[in-house]
Amino acid sequence: MGRDVEQGAFSREDRVRYRQKVRRCLDVFALMLDDFGFDADRPMTGLEIELNLVDATAEPAMRNDQILADIADPLFQTELGQFNLELNASPRLIEGGGFADYEQDLRSSLSRADERAAKSDATIVMVGILPTLTERHLVADNLSTDERYRVLNDQIVGARGEDIELDINGVERLRTHTDSIAPEAACTSLQFHLQVAPDSFADYWNASQAIAGVQVAVGANSPFLYGRQLWAETRIALFEQATDTRPDELKAQGVRPRVWFGERWITSIFDLFEENVRYFPPLLPICEEEDPVEVLHAGGVPQLGELRLHNGTVYRWNRPVYDIMNGRPHLRVENRVLPAGPTVVDMLANAAFYFGLARGLAESDRPIWSQLTFSSAEENFHAAARRGMDAVLHWPRVGDVPVTRLVLDTLLPVAAQGLDRFGVAPAERDRLLGVIEGRCRTGRNGAVWQTETVWAAERHQGMDRQAALHHMVQRYAELQRGNEPVHTWPVG
Repeated sequence: MGRDVEQGAFSREDRVRYRQKVRRCLDVFALMLDDFGFDADRPMTGLEIELNLVDATAEPAMRNDQILADIADPLFQTELGQFNLELNASPRLIEGGGFADYEQDLRSSLSRADERAAKSDATIVMVGILPTLTERHLVADNLSTDERYRVLNDQIVGARGEDIELDINGVERLRTHTDSIAPEAACTSLQFHLQVAPDSFADYWNASQAIAGVQVAVGANSPFLYGRQLWAETRIALFEQATDTRPDELKAQGVRPRVWFGERWITSIFDLFEENVRYFPPLLPICEEEDPVEVLHAGGVPQLGELRLHNGTVYRWNRPVYDIMNGRPHLRVENRVLPAGPTVVDMLANAAFYFGLARGLAESDRPIWSQLTFSSAEENFHAAARRGMDAVLHWPRVGDVPVTRLVLDTLLPVAAQGLDRFGVAPAERDRLLGVIEGRCRTGRNGAVWQTETVWAAERHQGMDRQAALHHMVQRYAELQRGNEPVHTWPVG
């Protein structure tokens, strides 16, 4: 939710008016899908990276306001916690050397930001969950000062009507309660945007859902929370639970969660927006002055502000996006399943794997979603989050297979074909997919490196868990700056 809101309670009239406006926007969106000229000639891509700030001892540094002021770059924005920042890379094509351009720009932006952060005795760390976070850090007082986060917190907690329970059972178990959404700030992700045409959106969204589990398994980087080793990608469970507006009774009734994998393959982007309106009450009933019907009839491009705001408060792992750039509307798949880090090259390898695999499967003669049940795709997703590189996933014509074998034998060639269709330079294609291959051959991603390093510190250096976590984060930050893929990092 990237827009500004004002503090204040919402009245019944606000909610009624907002609901009416959302439905009016949905009707206009349906008309636009039938005969409007969406921008889809040359599909652009985008990246968002959520970042952590730490001090010299690897503790979270609660000073994003000060550091943002020093960075003074509109590509950097606040995020939920005071120890968070977000970097939005400029959208671009990935044909030719597009990935190399991304890498140069991201490294330059992060290096400059790190220099500014150092003035405030802080360092930027890209990781799915900062391992040194504790319950005392993730409290309402440490939410970013932007009022929109306070309003969102009040609306989610108010909708639930009671404390939020966190119960994650992994290698170890975490069970606690929170009276705010602050634990969500621990979830720092890497998000990909892929522009698609209206008539092919369903194919790309379905493909993205089908491969979500594979992405999480090979990209997992969030094994620790509150000092406990939980899932390989604990961020998945934490995000699902930390923003859950449903008390137990509504869960038992089958009410959908706001962090949602979904429940079916789709035939149109309209299916997703219509589900949002049908299933989810508004969290932020803020109305715009625009009448989208009048704008459409006048030949303009409707902003559809209420529909877009509502969409931003339904946290699908693959989210549909309607947006306007240079006066032309377009549609995007926003892929939200991956954690940040470990390095820029690791994240771009994840990007190349996603963009290539999504296109390869979306344009295949026999769609993967006609062979894989939706429930199997969701089971793969959660199995991958739990087990990471050790996950066994179900795949058509293969059956139950270790994810590393699935990637090496089946999916990397599909991703390579997809990147070729984008026109990616062969050298860039091979370099980045080679990182994914390296992870699968060594069985080591960010989550594995983190756990191995903590185990080594505990067993061979006699550290307790907290000391080992701090040691690991400091070592992680050093190695991150070298931009070598994580599967090549030394343990210790």
